[in-house]
Order: sequence, then structure tokens, then C-alpha cells
Amino acid sequence: MKNKLLFWIDGPLHFCIAHYIQKTYDCDLYAIIDVTNKPKKFFINQDLVKFKKIWFFHDHVKKTHSPDLEYLAKFESKYNIDIWKLAINERIFYRFYNFHKFTDDEILAIEEDACRLFESVIDEVSPDFVLTYLPALHHWELFCELAKARGSKILVLSQPMIGYKCRISDNREAFGSSEIFNETKAIGREFKDLREYLNSFNISKQIKQSLEKNNNPRVKLAKAAFEFLFASSNDHEKTHFTYFGRTKLKVLTHMIVTIIKKRVRERFIQNNMFQSVNFSRPYAYFPLGVDPEANILITAPFFTNQTEMIRNIAKSLPIGYELYVKENPAQVNREWRKISEYKEIIEIPNVKLLHPSVSNEKLIENASLVITIAGSSGFEAAFYEKPSIVFSDVSYAVLPSVHRVKEMEKLPETIRSCLSEKVHVEDLDKFLVIIEKNTFDLDLRGFNTKIQDYFYHGGYLVDTEISSEQMQKFLEENKSILEILSDEHIKKINAK
Repeated sequence: MKNKLLFWIDGPLHFCIAHYIQKTYDCDLYAIIDVTNKPKKFFINQDLVKFKKIWFFHDHVKKTHSPDLEYLAKFESKYNIDIWKLAINERIFYRFYNFHKFTDDEILAIEEDACRLFESVIDEVSPDFVLTYLPALHHWELFCELAKARGSKILVLSQPMIGYKCRISDNREAFGSSEIFNETKAIGREFKDLREYLNSFNISKQIKQSLEKNNNPRVKLAKAAFEFLFASSNDHEKTHFTYFGRTKLKVLTHMIVTIIKKRVRERFIQNNMFQSVNFSRPYAYFPLGVDPEANILITAPFFTNQTEMIRNIAKSLPIGYELYVKENPAQVNREWRKISEYKEIIEIPNVKLLHPSVSNEKLIENASLVITIAGSSGFEAAFYEKPSIVFSDVSYAVLPSVHRVKEMEKLPETIRSCLSEKVHVEDLDKFLVIIEKNTFDLDLRGFNTKIQDYFYHGGYLVDTEISSEQMQKFLEENKSILEILSDEHIKKINAK
């Protein structure tokens, strides 16, 4: 009997993977498609992938009805899924969206429609496998949690904390259990060897290279703005809750205001953040995560206020230790943070806010302890023989030198325990063996950049027309990468 594969498609990547899977694997293909109205036309008319049925997510999700609270309560209880936990951490619903203020009833009506759609799709298809990219929005994560609860196997494509590698996993973070870790044998690498390994697969270098590939960003932005303002009906502002309130006038005004704010914030950063660091004093290091990002909003749902996190860490440090907090260089893609947030951090006693240009490597190398919500710095700390504290179930938490904090009141004693801890090279060596067994070489970040350039004006406008000829050309030009991705998915399917 054929396996039934259900794809979550939010753009070309998983569509392209489906195209190559169907060439070598006999299966039935289905898709939930989460796109805006212009690319929707391509998916309606295309014949490159033979889907048995597709559902367009936003065709089924409205905000104009009273929510059925009884249905939602039964859904939560039946599947053990916390709807408000996902919804309040949705960047569109709260804290980060400037175009529409969602009411409680609007949010719950959207949740109800999404849940009913997802249940009906799974009832109809009973998919053996769900193939998806790492979920970035709450409804996407909700679907994956529901599919898993209903017995489907989830194949999540993502990039681990090692650069230039990919993995396909049924878990958002974990590489394996503590039993697998304990059974794995180290291969005799020393810390020097491991640091060389880290540098050869340096994720910061990969991100930098990916950004450098984005040639002429101002030109792409100008083209995207012209198409949005003069060649777009902007219909999805009425049909997609992720675009509610985004009228052309509001978007144009927001863009102008954002450009001004970014310049003002950069001036503040330059004048108020430390650009040189005293490495001779004992300190704990907390690198800020990018806001808003699913890495915090979904992975660490109860630790999303980073300013409050810094305050709690500062309260928990022993006398004699400072807290160094560094702004994330990638925050530039979110036009930096509000100056009021920076001022609030600067005013916290015993805290120094560092300029984004300060070397992350040197900060880790000279720290007594690294603390991160869900970032890769806690993993990198082990390479420099530093213990770390995390606030989410990150994949590297299996390392004995990494300590997961769930209760903030226990943070002071956890910090004191970590400060006297030694990192053992065999543990890190074993964990890298596990990573190597569960990943494959591919620059997924670079490939996603190529997709953004090819279809979406460098990522500045996703509501663009896609033609069959354009997609066919992309499939042919990137055949080697897409064959690797499809083959790796098929390997995972056959291994289940």
C-alpha cells in the first residue's frame, strides 16, 4: 500500500522537494498551502507535482464569527495542545504587529477555523508522513503537533546549530535521548580538534555569507515596493489574517518610519553600547536572541521577554561576577530594538550592554558561564570548556555541561553549581558523533536565500506571481540540491 505524504507548503522549497520525490518514490501526495493570493494562482494551475488534493489554508480561516469555546476546550483536552500558549506567542497577534490589534474573539475564531481545518484534513487523508520546514508561525506548529498526536510521522527539515548541514527530524530540537548519548562512543578528539571542527562549520560565517549573497538589497527593495504599490491589488489584506490591516498607505508609512527609526537606533547603539570589553573580570555572558523569531517564541514559550530574563539573571549572579549582554548582529534585519528596551537593559545594575560588533567567540572563550534562552551560543560554549544554562529543550541539552532551567527561582543555585563545573571533552566528542550521524552536508540557508532572490525580490515581497516556466527553470537549475533533499527524505521514510 502506498504511503500518503502530506506537505506543508509556504513557498517553493517543499513544492520542489515534492516534485523530485514523486520522480523516484511511489506515493500519494497531498498539501496544505499557506501562501498569498498571487502565488496561489500558480499552485491552482500547476501540473509539475501530481497532488491528489490540496487545501489553501487561508481559504478556511476567517475572523468574522463568534468562536466555539466548547469545541476549542475539547480540542485542547483531546490532543493535549495548549492553544493560548501558541496564540499569545504568535508575532502577528501580539507584541510585534503594527497594523491590526486582534481581539480575543478574533484570535479564538481563527484558532477554531484552523483546528477544524486541520482535523478534517487528517480525517480525510490519514497521512503516514507530514513533510515540512521548521515551523515559523503558530498555526504551522499547531498543525504539526496535531498530526503527531493523531499518529502521523513528522519529517521536519531544518538546519542544526552546525553550519552548512541539514537534518530531517521528527522533533523540533532533540537529536536523541540520554540513552543514545550514553551508548555513543567518543572517537578521541581533543578540544583543539573540536574547535577546528566548529570553525569549519561555523554558523556565523554561513549567515554572513548568506547575507553577502544578497546583492543590491536597495534595488530589490525598490522593485518590491514598486510592485506592491503599483502592480498589486493587495487583496490578501482582507483574506489572510497574517496581513490584516496592511493597507498600502499603512505599509508605505511604516516603511518610511522604520527607516528613520533604524538610523536613530543605530546612532544610539554606536554611542551607548560598549565596544571594548574587560576580559580580566569574571562575567556571565548572555547573547540576545533575535526578536521576533520562532526560536524563542515557539521553542521557549514562557521565556520570551528578554529584558526580564536579563534582570532575573543579574539578580542570580554571585558577588564578583558581571553580566555581559550582547546585541545580536542579525537584529539589524528587524531594524534593531526600541531604544526604550536598550535603556531599560542599560539601567539594570551589574549589567553591561555590548555592541553587536564585539566578537561572540571571544566573549564565550573568556566567560565563566554562558546563558542563552534557546540559541547556539550554549552549544558553542562547550567547545571552549564553558558550562551553559538554557531555558528551552535545545538539542544540545543532553550534554552534561548544559543545564535546562524551568523554574526561575532555581536559577541562582544553578548558576553557582555551573561556575564550579568542568566540561569533559568526551561528552562533546560523543555529541558531535551523534550530529554527524543525523545530518547531511547542504547549505540550506544559502539555498533559501537563492529562493528568496529568485521568486521574492530578495525576500522583500512574497505576494508575487510565479509562472510554470519560472518554476520549471528553477527546478532544472537546482536539480542536484533538490535531489539530495528528496533522497534524504525518502531515506527517512524508508527507515520508519
